[in-house]
Order: sequence, then C-alpha cells, then structure tokens
Amino acid sequence: MQKDNASFVPSGRLRHRKRSNEILTEVSKENGNHLLINDQNKYKSMLTRIYSSIWMIVGFSLIIYLGHLYIWAMVVIIQIFMAKELFCLLRRAHEDRHLPGFRLLNWHFFFTAMLFVYGRILSQRLVNTVTMDKYLSQLVSSFIKYHNITCYFLYIAGFMWFILTLKKKMYKYQFGQYAWTHMILIVVFTQSSFTVANIFEGMFWFLLPATLIVINDIGAYFFGFFFGRTPLIKLSPKKTWEGFIGASVTTIFSAFVLANILGKYEWLTCPRKDLSIGWLHCDPGPLFKPEYFTLPRWISGLFTWKEISTLPVQWHAICLGLFASIIAPFGGFFASGFKRAFKIKDFGDSIPGHGGITDRMDCQMVMAVFAYIYHQSFIVSQSLSVETILDQILMNLTFEEQLILYSKLEQMVQDIR
Repeated sequence: MQKDNASFVPSGRLRHRKRSNEILTEVSKENGNHLLINDQNKYKSMLTRIYSSIWMIVGFSLIIYLGHLYIWAMVVIIQIFMAKELFCLLRRAHEDRHLPGFRLLNWHFFFTAMLFVYGRILSQRLVNTVTMDKYLSQLVSSFIKYHNITCYFLYIAGFMWFILTLKKKMYKYQFGQYAWTHMILIVVFTQSSFTVANIFEGMFWFLLPATLIVINDIGAYFFGFFFGRTPLIKLSPKKTWEGFIGASVTTIFSAFVLANILGKYEWLTCPRKDLSIGWLHCDPGPLFKPEYFTLPRWISGLFTWKEISTLPVQWHAICLGLFASIIAPFGGFFASGFKRAFKIKDFGDSIPGHGGITDRMDCQMVMAVFAYIYHQSFIVSQSLSVETILDQILMNLTFEEQLILYSKLEQMVQDIR
C-alpha cells in the first residue's frame, strides 16, 4: 500500500539549488528568536560577509575608475545573473524535458527587452560617437529609425514561438512561465535599466545613490548586530527597529558628506555625451560650485573658521538619503516576502555571506528609479538649449538634410546682417 501511495508523488516539483538555501521550519517561530543579537554563529557569518564585501568594494572601485562603459557592462552582467536566478526559481525539470528549447524563449524575450531599452537610452550617445564617419552615421541613423519596429517584430517572433510550442497537458505550466518571464522583465530588468541612464547623466547620479544603499545596508546590519532587540517586520525576522533607525541616521548624514566629496571631481559630475572612454572635462554647473556661509559670532568664536562652504547638490543628496533609508528598504522587504512565498532563504549563493546577486540588488533597483526620476524632475533643465537642438538634428536628420539645414541657416544669418 505504501508503494502505491509513493507512485502518486508528483515529479514536477519546484527545484531548489541547494538544501542550505531552504528556509528551515523554525522560520514560523517568533521573530525574536532570529534576531542577530541572539544568533550563536553571528560572528562567523559576519566575518564571511565582511570578507566578500571588501572584495566587492575593491572590484566596484576599479570599475568606477575605468569609466562609464565598464560600469554599463557591469550592470548588464548583473542583470543577466539576476535573470538567471529568477528564471530558475520556477523551473521544473520534469516539464522542461518535454519542452526542448523552451528555456531559450526566456532569454529571447530578455535580450529583446535589452535591445529595446538600451537602444532608447543610448541612441543619442551612439549618434554622437559616430558623427565624424559618414557611413557609420548613416548606419546608426537607420538603426535608430527602425529600432522600434525591429524590437517589436523580435517580440512578435517570440510570441509566435511560444504559441507554436504549446503542448497538451502543459498549458498551465507554459503560460505560468510566460507570465513569470514578463514579470521579471518589468520588475527587474526595466527598473535596473534606469541605472544605466543615471551613469551617463554623470557618474555622481549613479555612484551616490548606489553607495547610500550600501551604507544603509551595512548600518542596518551592524546596528542590528550589536543593539537590535525590537523586531521591525515579520517578513524579515532579523530586521530590527534599532537597525532601521541607526542606519537611517547614518545614511542621511553620509549623503550630505559624500555629496561634497564626490561633487568635486569632474570625472564623476560631467555627463558622458558619447560612448567613448576618454577623460571628461566640463563646466560642472551651479549645483557643484561651492556656496559660502558666514557663521554667527557665537559659533565662530568656538572654532577657528568664520565661514563654511557647501555644494548646492548636498541638499539634494539629503533627499536621496531620506529615500535610501526609509523607502528603498521596502524593496528588500518585498524580496523577503518573495523568498518566503517560494520557501527559499536566498535567490542564489554566488556571493558568500550575502546570497545571490538578486539579494544584493533588491533595494538598488528601487533606488535607481527614484534617482533617475528625481534627476529628471529637479536637476535637468526643462528648457530647450542649443545642445539639445543639435542632438535632435544629429539623431533625426540624414547627412544630406543636415547640409540643407546648414545652408538655410547660413542664408538666414546673411539676410539678418
């Protein structure tokens, strides 16, 4: 009888990477039992976490030094690893054996989305890169002109591919995978792609928000490690109010100080208008020029200096710090609930002490979108400029049309004179 019952065990179970990633049964107990302050192995896990964090910071600093294109390449690699972790989350080996090539469909949609998003974000910079070469300029202009239709038919090809691979008795699994793939593209890829837009607006707008998330994460970990006693949210049992508040204060203060440090380097503040890798020189603009304030006598009497200088961008940095410390952590809470729904501890195990790539990027994605929207809303000038008009001319007019426009402008100037 037992043998008969065993035959009814379904073979298409959710696949977990390693048993060490599964949430143990104690996860349903009171949150207080899982606080870091009560964890017997906390020092060992802390050392592992610190060691891997140092390596990540060193590698990240090197990539920042190399420049914008290398950072973009890093973001693309991170997106691929995140997609791989999430695609594997709902994979069922039994069903996949009956659907040869079905995994390729996920990646077809992923790279189609990548072509569409990055084509729109970087099209103007691509035009600026090849302006001096007539044939390359025409080729790039054609690519930009037919970019949308190309991406659309690539998507339609994937849609038809999906329909043609539908198999009887597997419709539910296949449609679930189709919806899962699109959810990943919307929630993960689209949000993280705003990071690239921030990079080319000036590395300052990428580096500062990303660093604030790291500082907030480290602050929450250490404040919770040594002082955490009050559970913050059930979705993430090890999060505490002490860690949350301590990290918030640290992050906001760090935002003000870091903005002053980073804002002094043209390499970080100048926007990249093309896809070259050369050094940057530009007028940093009023946001990055110091303003001086005279201190009251009762304060100046206590110190040796009589005035202080700040960069206007430091006040904007406080807004970024507030978001990074109060709202962005909800991206982590969302990921925690997500992992609990699938009964896993981490999305992967590629980073010792941290989990997978997705585990490190949950708050970064939320922060990247906010940083981009904030920059476009409060920093970028909304009025037309000569540079903006020239960019539109280069991107939308052919070489011959540009010559005609030049001749007409020349004639208009002569008539005015």
